[in-house]
This record gives sequence, C-alpha cells and structure tokens, in this order.
Amino acid sequence: MLTELRITNFAVIETLSLIIDSGFTVLTGETGAGKSLLIDAVTLLVGGRASSEQIRFGEDEAQLEASFEIPSSHPLLERLRKQEILGLHDSTLVIRRIIARSGRNRVYLNGRLTPVHVLEEFAGTLIDIHGQHAQQSLFSSAAQLEVLDAFGQVRELRDQYRAIHQEWVRSRHARTKIATTVQHRAQQEDLLKFQRQELEEAACRIGEEEALQAERQRLGASGRLAELTSEAQDRIQGDGHGVLSNLALAERLLGELAKIDPEMGSTARLASEAKVLLKEVADSLRSYEERVETNPGRLIAVEDRLAVIQKMKKKYGGTIEAVLRTHSQVKDELERLSRIDDQLVDYDHLIHQQHAKVSELAGRLSQQREEAAKRLTRMVGKELEALKMGSVRFVVQVAQNELDDVYGPDGSDRVEFLLAANAGEPLKAMSRTASGGELSRLMLALKSVLANVDHVPVLIFDEIDTGVGGAVAATIGKRLRALGQYHQVLCVTHLPQVASQAQHHVCVEKSEAKGRTVTTVRSLSGGNREGEIARMLGGERVTTKTRATAAELIAGAHE
Repeated sequence: MLTELRITNFAVIETLSLIIDSGFTVLTGETGAGKSLLIDAVTLLVGGRASSEQIRFGEDEAQLEASFEIPSSHPLLERLRKQEILGLHDSTLVIRRIIARSGRNRVYLNGRLTPVHVLEEFAGTLIDIHGQHAQQSLFSSAAQLEVLDAFGQVRELRDQYRAIHQEWVRSRHARTKIATTVQHRAQQEDLLKFQRQELEEAACRIGEEEALQAERQRLGASGRLAELTSEAQDRIQGDGHGVLSNLALAERLLGELAKIDPEMGSTARLASEAKVLLKEVADSLRSYEERVETNPGRLIAVEDRLAVIQKMKKKYGGTIEAVLRTHSQVKDELERLSRIDDQLVDYDHLIHQQHAKVSELAGRLSQQREEAAKRLTRMVGKELEALKMGSVRFVVQVAQNELDDVYGPDGSDRVEFLLAANAGEPLKAMSRTASGGELSRLMLALKSVLANVDHVPVLIFDEIDTGVGGAVAATIGKRLRALGQYHQVLCVTHLPQVASQAQHHVCVEKSEAKGRTVTTVRSLSGGNREGEIARMLGGERVTTKTRATAAELIAGAHE
C-alpha cells in the first residue's frame, strides 16, 4: 500500500506531506484546490510523463516521493529483492523522482538511481489509476486474460499447460535443428570423413614430435659426432699415449708402492677401479660409434614426418592433445550423423504425443475460460445496473488466437473485454469506448467483482462521480468502501454520498501566502469532517440542517 506521499515545488504545491492509511480514503475540496495534483504526482511516481511546466514557478526543480509497503504475496517483492533494491527481509519501497528545468530528471528506488522505464515496467502492478486521462491496467489483452484466469480459478490448469507447452516448443526446436542438419548432412559427412582419413593417416602420438626432433638433431650432426667419438677413443686407448696405457703403468707402480707401504693399498685400489670405469667408457664410445650413421634419407624422412605433425597441429588446435581430441570428436560426430534419421523418427513421435497433450489442455482451458467469461459478464452487468449504467453492455469475449501457431504460451485463446456505451451501439474494445467518467465507473464495477483476485494493491479513482448523484452516488460510495477491504482505495470526489462512505477523509485546500497560491492538505475527523461534507451538500453556507444531514450520512456509512 501507499503509506506516505511527499511533494515539493510541484505546480501550486510548495511543500506537502500526507500519511495515507489502508482502506478507503477520499480527497475532497473546492474545485481548483489541487486534488488532482496529488493524483498527478502519484502518476509521475509510477512512470508517468513529466514536464518542466509542472515545476512551481520560480523554482528549478520539483521533488516527489512516495513510500510503499509491498504485500508479502506480491510478485514485485521478489523481483526487487533479486535486484537488491530491497533487502531479504525488507518490504518498504521508497520512490523518489526529481523533475528539473534543465531536463536532468532523476528517479531513485530506495536511494538507488534508476531509469524511468523501470518505473513504467512495474507501475501497473503497484497502482491502478482510473480517471479522465489515466492509462488502465486492464486495457491490455494480456492483463484481461490474466484477470479472467484468476477469476475463473484456472491458473493451476494453465500452469500445467505452460509446462507441457514449453516441452513441446523445445522438442520442435530440437527437431528443426536436426532436420537442418539432415539437409546438409552429405556435405558435413564428406568433410568429416576427409578429416577422419587425414587424422588417421597422420596417426599422431603423444611424445613422437619430441623424439623426432632429437633424432633430427643427431642426424644433422652425424659427421661431427663421429669425429668427437673417434678422438675421445684415441685419447682413452691410443697406443702409448692413451689414458688407459698410462693408467695401467700407474696401477703397477702403485701396486709395488702398496707392497712396501700397505697404507697406499686404498690408493692402488682406486687406480684399479678407475681403469675399470675407463674401459666401460671406451666400450660405450665404441658401441656409440657403430650406431652413429650419416643417413641423408632418414633425415629427409624425419623432416617430412615433423612437417606432417606441424600441419596437423596448425589445422586442428595447436597441440598434439588437441589433434587427438579433434580426431575423437570427428568420429563421434560421424557416429551421430549415422543415427540422425532414427532421432528424427523419435522426435516426431514425441512431438505428436506432446501436441496431443497441448491440444487437450488448451481445449480444457478454453472451456473453463468461456464459462468464466459468462459468469464475469453477468456479474459485471449486475454491478453496472446498480451503478445506473444498465444501458451499457459489457462482454468478456474468448476467441481463438489469430497467430500462425494457434497454441501460444497461455493457450489457444485471445481474451478481450468489449463494451457498448449506449444502447444500439456495437461492442468495441473497452479501451476505445466510453467517456472518462463512464470508464471509471466500469472499472469500479470490474474491480468490485474481481476484488479478491486482483493483486494491484492501490486503486485510485478520479472523476468517478462525473454526471451522477443521489442513489448512484451512494452506490458508488458503498462499492468503494467494500473495495477497501481488499485494496487501498483513494478517490477524488465532489459528492457527499461518496465522501461519507470513506474510512479516512483528506481535505485539499488552496490559500494565499506571501502573494503566492499554496495548496495544503489536512486529515478530517469528527466535527471537521461533518463540516466538509455539509459544505459539499449545501455549498459555502453550512446550516444546522446540512450539518445534521452530513452526520446522518456518516452514521449511515458506519452502519
């Protein structure tokens, strides 16, 4: 509900603060006092179009602020929490809008700067404003469908339909994708088979490239390797000057030395061990020399193989691991393509089953909606008669979708509220029929019937009493009071029969201060309220009789 409204420098309002209670509240006052300015301010706070002309003369900007308490069951609450505009346990939303002559208008939600279009997106979920020029939340076909489903209690069935409809849509999209693949399968298979053959012929292996690079290095330096091997052998085993010959002589000398002095025995043994190690080195060099080959043909083969590996890496991912993954994927895709005809058959069978279920649920939805439409038409008609609008015809029409695909996300129906404002006129869409006052009373009739299923928390009626009086005015007041049990209702009225039914009464007054016109508001109760209703009954001159009548009207409303 709307708990507080603050307005600064807006038209003739210099500064104004209004606490608003739940239930039914009326705003009264002399013509031109500024009652509709409060409605205009609320309209701007839920996304209405702003103009610099609305700023008070002599000021640079106007500031509007409203505080809302969002009901726990309202879908907007979860959305605001997900966007972190509200905390997990918060439910109070403060909207602040600044209108500047410079054109730099700003909107804040709980202190966070927000684009105006965000207000427009959820405006209809917070407040319904009904008046001469207000946009109605029930004008759209989607909103009318939602209202009918709520009234007819078919939401559970609609949720079942939506679930199977989503599955059906997904299956059709998947089948279309597969069918497209079938159309290009031959070309795909040719490419994939070529890739498979190329990869299989390449037969790349992990570690092969490193081994080939090492081999290429050896083959490229085979001549130098042979030279180094030969020279090393000569240094170790050369006749008379090799290390082994000199070491053998040193070993004999150390042996004689150890015989004379046993302390040198360990040194002699070290020399023997060194000789054994040197012989192993010599054997290894001889074996290596036999393996070193100068083979230009093998070098070319290695270079060619490395070129193949490099080509595969460049073409299929940059690494041998990526090449092997691609090979596996190509084989898997070829396998999938070979089964694609079977998949199409499976999808055709599944889609047929899902379509039958969609059709069956859509038919049940249509039947229940048509029954609900008849009840809603009848009940709104009775309300219109009570409001002395018996010549107005209201019909809830349920027709088949005119889409290429008759089954939409909400069924196969298109719902439209039709109206004929005068006898003999054809039915037309509600949004294109009736004057502002008539339309407001129609919306009152609708809201009265839909009171327990309509989740818009705040209803505002402006100019609802245009051209009516007496018993009709009393009926309007009673309907508004009854609506206050389900919604917070605000109504601008000139009729005492309506005002007397309110649970809360706000008087809007215009005065002069320092040579400027100023609009103020005050809450009325007791004698002050009797006086205001007496003024509405008898004009400026309030008599004892009009005051007594006012008291009687208020007492009658309480009864």
